[in-house]
Amino acid sequence: MPRKLSSIAPQWWDYTTLEDDIIRDAAALTPAQMVQLSRPGFKVVMYDTLAEFYLAEALEYITAWQQSTPDNPVGICGPIGPTEQLPLVARLVNDLNLKVQSGHFWGMDEWFLNGKEAPLTHPLSFEKADRELCFSRIRKGLVMPDRNLHFPKGDTAAYRKSWLSGARCAVMQGGQGDVKHWAFNDPPRRKGKYKDHPPSPREYRKLSTRVVDLHPLTIAQNARTSGGGNIAMVPTQAISVGPMETWQAEKVSIWQAGNHDNPFGQRLTTLMIAKRIPDSAVPMSLLADHPNVQFNFYRNGIGVCEVDMH
Repeated sequence: MPRKLSSIAPQWWDYTTLEDDIIRDAAALTPAQMVQLSRPGFKVVMYDTLAEFYLAEALEYITAWQQSTPDNPVGICGPIGPTEQLPLVARLVNDLNLKVQSGHFWGMDEWFLNGKEAPLTHPLSFEKADRELCFSRIRKGLVMPDRNLHFPKGDTAAYRKSWLSGARCAVMQGGQGDVKHWAFNDPPRRKGKYKDHPPSPREYRKLSTRVVDLHPLTIAQNARTSGGGNIAMVPTQAISVGPMETWQAEKVSIWQAGNHDNPFGQRLTTLMIAKRIPDSAVPMSLLADHPNVQFNFYRNGIGVCEVDMH
């Protein structure tokens, strides 16, 4: 029997195609119950202030780069969304006088426009944001050379090769989008061999860095969070780090302040990862099979799953 159609985009897979009992159980979770879902390989952490939340996120950069040496380079893969940690990273490096020249950084994703990556002049450019908010703020005597900064391009070959260059990725950070993705690992369209069932988790995990078509929820979300609601300005394709690279990261650390996903979404993926229910219609749930995942929540951003008419 084919699964039910999405209630938001019938030509696509997404979390609305799940069985009703998963939806119901996720919506009922309290923040205390979410913490109790921690298990070996999956840890749920709560922060009571945004200052503590973003400082902890920034410190993951510092901790990764402090492990790095010229003979054993170490790096971090980081998102745009959230971005509040990036100026803190630069300040910590500068104020602590940390020399991070051997460290590496991988950008998670980038918009894809007119057959190539979005240029640095594009207002939504992720590379532009990383450079302006972090790397251009680090003193020249401390910052790593540009060759150690790896940003995905339309031709993904060099970026994919950088994951095999000998630099170790200590942690991959990310946020969670409305469609329950990390980076732009969106659910696929419902067509061809995926008409009745989405790809198996094993099949989806074979995907590497690639150009992806964006789910309508992702386009709407990025208009809301970054474009003042102007959906027409948001590209419909992006370049995304893949599960293949994600599984090379020693740790996957997801940061949820309540800005990018909603109360239900934060609960859903927590439940699915904790209970080991991987489903490619909910890409974040595939992290149930990663050996070291941490979900970080701003407690006041978790909200409640109750009807509240506005």
